[in-house]
Amino acid sequence: MKNTHKISHSIFLKFCYFSLIIILFSCKTDAKKTTTKKEFTTNVVSTKTENTTNNKRIVVFGDSLTAGYGLEDVEDAYPGLLQQKIDSLQLGYTVINSGISGETTAGGKNRIDWVLNQKPSVFILELGANDGLRGVPLTETKMNLQYIIDAVKTKYPSSKIVLVGMQIPPNFGQDYTNEFKNIFPALAQKNQVALIPFLLENVGGIPSLNQSDGIHPTAKGHKILAKNVWEVLAPILK
Repeated sequence: MKNTHKISHSIFLKFCYFSLIIILFSCKTDAKKTTTKKEFTTNVVSTKTENTTNNKRIVVFGDSLTAGYGLEDVEDAYPGLLQQKIDSLQLGYTVINSGISGETTAGGKNRIDWVLNQKPSVFILELGANDGLRGVPLTETKMNLQYIIDAVKTKYPSSKIVLVGMQIPPNFGQDYTNEFKNIFPALAQKNQVALIPFLLENVGGIPSLNQSDGIHPTAKGHKILAKNVWEVLAPILK
Protein backbone atom coordinates (compact mmCIF):
# COMPACT_ATOMS: atom_id res chain seq x y z
CA MET A 1 0.00 0.00 0.00
CA LYS A 2 2.82 2.44 0.84
CA ASN A 3 4.54 1.81 -2.51
CA THR A 4 1.26 2.37 -4.37
CA HIS A 5 0.73 5.64 -2.51
CA LYS A 6 4.26 6.82 -3.38
CA ILE A 7 3.74 5.99 -7.06
CA SER A 8 0.37 7.80 -7.13
CA HIS A 9 1.91 10.82 -5.43
CA SER A 10 4.79 10.88 -7.93
CA ILE A 11 2.35 10.74 -10.86
CA PHE A 12 0.34 13.52 -9.26
CA LEU A 13 3.38 15.80 -8.97
CA LYS A 14 4.51 15.20 -12.56
CA PHE A 15 1.02 15.69 -13.95
CA CYS A 16 0.52 18.90 -12.00
CA TYR A 17 3.85 20.30 -13.16
CA PHE A 18 2.72 20.49 -16.78
CA SER A 19 -0.82 21.70 -16.06
CA LEU A 20 -0.06 24.35 -13.46
CA ILE A 21 0.60 27.20 -15.89
CA ILE A 22 -2.82 26.72 -17.50
CA ILE A 23 -4.56 26.53 -14.15
CA LEU A 24 -2.74 29.53 -12.75
CA PHE A 25 -3.75 31.71 -15.67
CA SER A 26 -7.38 30.60 -15.39
CA CYS A 27 -7.49 31.16 -11.65
CA LYS A 28 -5.40 34.30 -11.47
CA THR A 29 -8.11 36.44 -13.06
CA ASP A 30 -10.55 35.48 -10.31
CA ALA A 31 -7.98 36.10 -7.60
CA LYS A 32 -7.24 39.63 -8.80
CA LYS A 33 -10.88 40.71 -8.57
CA THR A 34 -11.85 42.90 -5.67
CA THR A 35 -14.31 40.94 -3.60
CA THR A 36 -17.47 42.95 -3.00
CA LYS A 37 -20.55 41.88 -1.10
CA LYS A 38 -22.43 41.49 -4.39
CA GLU A 39 -19.69 39.28 -5.89
CA PHE A 40 -19.48 37.23 -2.71
CA THR A 41 -23.21 36.63 -2.72
CA THR A 42 -23.21 35.32 -6.28
CA ASN A 43 -20.31 32.94 -5.68
CA VAL A 44 -21.09 31.63 -2.24
CA VAL A 45 -24.26 29.72 -1.54
CA SER A 46 -25.58 27.64 1.31
CA THR A 47 -25.69 23.98 0.43
CA LYS A 48 -29.29 23.86 1.60
CA THR A 49 -32.13 26.21 2.43
CA GLU A 50 -31.36 27.56 5.85
CA ASN A 51 -33.70 26.75 8.69
CA THR A 52 -34.23 30.02 10.54
CA THR A 53 -34.57 28.13 13.82
CA ASN A 54 -31.18 26.47 13.34
CA ASN A 55 -28.21 28.61 14.38
CA LYS A 56 -25.61 25.87 14.03
CA ARG A 57 -23.56 26.62 10.94
CA ILE A 58 -20.46 25.09 9.38
CA VAL A 59 -18.67 27.65 7.22
CA VAL A 60 -16.27 26.14 4.67
CA PHE A 61 -13.87 28.91 3.69
CA GLY A 62 -11.79 28.01 0.67
CA ASP A 63 -10.80 28.15 -2.97
CA SER A 64 -11.78 26.25 -6.12
CA LEU A 65 -11.68 22.87 -4.36
CA THR A 66 -14.37 24.07 -1.98
CA ALA A 67 -16.28 26.02 -4.64
CA GLY A 68 -16.59 22.89 -6.78
CA TYR A 69 -14.70 24.21 -9.81
CA GLY A 70 -15.64 22.39 -13.00
CA LEU A 71 -18.58 20.46 -11.56
CA GLU A 72 -21.99 20.68 -13.19
CA ASP A 73 -23.64 21.04 -9.78
CA VAL A 74 -21.99 22.75 -6.79
CA GLU A 75 -23.92 20.36 -4.56
CA ASP A 76 -21.53 17.65 -5.78
CA ALA A 77 -18.58 19.46 -4.18
CA TYR A 78 -17.49 18.15 -0.79
CA PRO A 79 -19.33 20.85 1.26
CA GLY A 80 -22.62 19.77 -0.33
CA LEU A 81 -21.81 16.13 0.36
CA LEU A 82 -21.04 17.00 3.98
CA GLN A 83 -24.51 18.55 4.21
CA GLN A 84 -26.07 15.35 2.91
CA LYS A 85 -24.19 13.31 5.50
CA ILE A 86 -25.18 15.68 8.29
CA ASP A 87 -28.83 15.63 7.23
CA SER A 88 -28.85 11.83 7.10
CA LEU A 89 -27.64 11.75 10.70
CA GLN A 90 -30.01 14.56 11.75
CA LEU A 91 -27.18 16.53 13.37
CA GLY A 92 -28.86 19.88 12.74
CA TYR A 93 -26.04 21.85 11.10
CA THR A 94 -26.25 24.01 7.99
CA VAL A 95 -23.17 23.95 5.75
CA ILE A 96 -22.25 27.27 4.11
CA ASN A 97 -20.01 26.95 1.05
CA SER A 98 -17.73 30.00 1.12
CA GLY A 99 -15.37 28.88 -1.62
CA ILE A 100 -14.21 31.12 -4.47
CA SER A 101 -12.10 29.80 -7.35
CA GLY A 102 -8.63 31.33 -7.47
CA GLU A 103 -8.74 32.46 -3.85
CA THR A 104 -5.45 32.99 -2.03
CA THR A 105 -4.77 33.45 1.68
CA ALA A 106 -4.45 37.20 1.03
CA GLY A 107 -7.89 37.22 -0.57
CA GLY A 108 -9.25 35.22 2.34
CA LYS A 109 -7.74 37.67 4.79
CA ASN A 110 -9.49 40.53 3.00
CA ARG A 111 -12.96 38.95 3.11
CA ILE A 112 -12.86 37.11 6.45
CA ASP A 113 -14.70 39.82 8.39
CA TRP A 114 -17.65 39.70 6.00
CA VAL A 115 -17.72 35.89 5.97
CA LEU A 116 -17.83 35.83 9.77
CA ASN A 117 -21.26 37.44 9.59
CA GLN A 118 -22.40 33.84 9.01
CA LYS A 119 -21.70 33.22 12.74
CA PRO A 120 -20.00 29.82 12.35
CA SER A 121 -20.23 27.14 14.99
CA VAL A 122 -17.57 25.30 13.02
CA PHE A 123 -15.10 26.99 10.68
CA ILE A 124 -13.27 24.89 8.07
CA LEU A 125 -10.27 26.74 6.61
CA GLU A 126 -9.20 25.45 3.18
CA LEU A 127 -6.79 28.01 1.74
CA GLY A 128 -3.15 28.13 0.73
CA ALA A 129 -2.89 25.92 -2.35
CA ASN A 130 -2.99 28.86 -4.76
CA ASP A 131 -0.29 30.59 -2.72
CA GLY A 132 1.94 27.57 -3.10
CA LEU A 133 1.30 27.22 -6.82
CA ARG A 134 2.29 30.85 -7.35
CA GLY A 135 5.36 30.78 -5.14
CA VAL A 136 4.03 33.24 -2.59
CA PRO A 137 6.57 33.68 0.24
CA LEU A 138 5.85 31.06 2.88
CA THR A 139 5.99 33.61 5.70
CA GLU A 140 3.20 35.56 3.99
CA THR A 141 1.00 32.50 3.59
CA LYS A 142 1.55 31.50 7.20
CA MET A 143 0.80 35.00 8.50
CA ASN A 144 -2.40 35.24 6.44
CA LEU A 145 -3.65 31.88 7.70
CA GLN A 146 -2.83 32.90 11.26
CA TYR A 147 -4.70 36.18 10.75
CA ILE A 148 -7.81 34.28 9.62
CA ILE A 149 -7.60 31.88 12.57
CA ASP A 150 -7.18 34.80 14.97
CA ALA A 151 -10.17 36.60 13.43
CA VAL A 152 -12.40 33.57 14.00
CA LYS A 153 -11.18 33.03 17.56
CA THR A 154 -11.57 36.70 18.45
CA LYS A 155 -15.10 37.10 17.15
CA TYR A 156 -16.38 33.62 18.03
CA PRO A 157 -14.22 32.08 20.80
CA SER A 158 -16.49 29.03 21.04
CA SER A 159 -16.27 28.19 17.32
CA LYS A 160 -14.43 25.00 16.44
CA ILE A 161 -11.78 25.46 13.75
CA VAL A 162 -10.65 22.80 11.29
CA LEU A 163 -7.52 23.53 9.25
CA VAL A 164 -7.23 21.75 5.90
CA GLY A 165 -3.71 20.69 4.93
CA MET A 166 -2.49 20.93 1.34
CA GLN A 167 0.54 19.85 -0.67
CA ILE A 168 2.06 21.16 -3.90
CA PRO A 169 4.42 19.88 -6.62
CA PRO A 170 8.12 20.89 -6.37
CA ASN A 171 7.99 23.65 -9.00
CA PHE A 172 9.79 26.08 -6.69
CA GLY A 173 12.22 23.56 -5.25
CA GLN A 174 11.94 20.76 -2.74
CA ASP A 175 12.70 23.00 0.23
CA TYR A 176 9.78 25.31 -0.61
CA THR A 177 7.52 22.28 -1.15
CA ASN A 178 8.42 20.69 2.17
CA GLU A 179 8.13 23.93 4.11
CA PHE A 180 4.76 24.63 2.52
CA LYS A 181 3.46 21.21 3.58
CA ASN A 182 4.68 21.82 7.14
CA ILE A 183 2.82 25.13 7.50
CA PHE A 184 -0.48 23.39 8.21
CA PRO A 185 0.48 20.97 11.00
CA ALA A 186 2.58 23.72 12.59
CA LEU A 187 -0.35 26.14 12.65
CA ALA A 188 -2.74 23.45 13.85
CA GLN A 189 -0.43 22.60 16.75
CA LYS A 190 0.23 26.25 17.62
CA ASN A 191 -3.46 27.13 17.69
CA GLN A 192 -4.66 23.75 18.96
CA VAL A 193 -7.17 23.29 16.17
CA ALA A 194 -8.19 20.16 14.30
CA LEU A 195 -6.18 19.27 11.19
CA ILE A 196 -7.05 17.41 8.00
CA PRO A 197 -3.53 16.33 6.93
CA PHE A 198 -4.14 16.40 3.16
CA LEU A 199 -7.48 17.18 1.53
CA LEU A 200 -6.61 15.37 -1.71
CA GLU A 201 -5.50 12.15 -0.04
CA ASN A 202 -6.41 9.16 -2.27
CA VAL A 203 -7.53 11.55 -5.02
CA GLY A 204 -4.43 13.43 -6.19
CA GLY A 205 -2.69 11.71 -9.08
CA ILE A 206 -5.56 9.37 -9.92
CA PRO A 207 -6.85 10.31 -13.42
CA SER A 208 -10.28 8.74 -12.96
CA LEU A 209 -10.93 10.95 -9.94
CA ASN A 210 -9.80 14.22 -11.50
CA GLN A 211 -10.98 16.48 -14.29
CA SER A 212 -8.96 16.95 -17.47
CA ASP A 213 -6.71 19.54 -15.79
CA GLY A 214 -5.42 16.82 -13.47
CA ILE A 215 -5.89 19.02 -10.41
CA HIS A 216 -9.58 19.56 -9.72
CA PRO A 217 -11.53 16.47 -8.59
CA THR A 218 -14.53 15.07 -10.40
CA ALA A 219 -17.81 14.50 -8.56
CA LYS A 220 -16.52 11.03 -7.72
CA GLY A 221 -13.30 12.53 -6.41
CA HIS A 222 -15.24 14.97 -4.22
CA LYS A 223 -16.88 12.02 -2.51
CA ILE A 224 -13.44 11.00 -1.26
CA LEU A 225 -12.65 14.59 -0.26
CA ALA A 226 -15.85 14.63 1.77
CA LYS A 227 -14.77 11.39 3.45
CA ASN A 228 -11.35 12.88 4.28
CA VAL A 229 -13.02 15.90 5.85
CA TRP A 230 -15.70 13.89 7.63
CA GLU A 231 -13.16 11.75 9.47
CA VAL A 232 -11.94 14.87 11.28
CA LEU A 233 -15.23 16.78 11.38
CA ALA A 234 -17.49 14.04 12.76
CA PRO A 235 -16.04 13.93 16.30
CA ILE A 236 -16.45 17.70 16.54
CA LEU A 237 -20.16 17.59 15.72
CA LYS A 238 -21.10 14.84 18.18
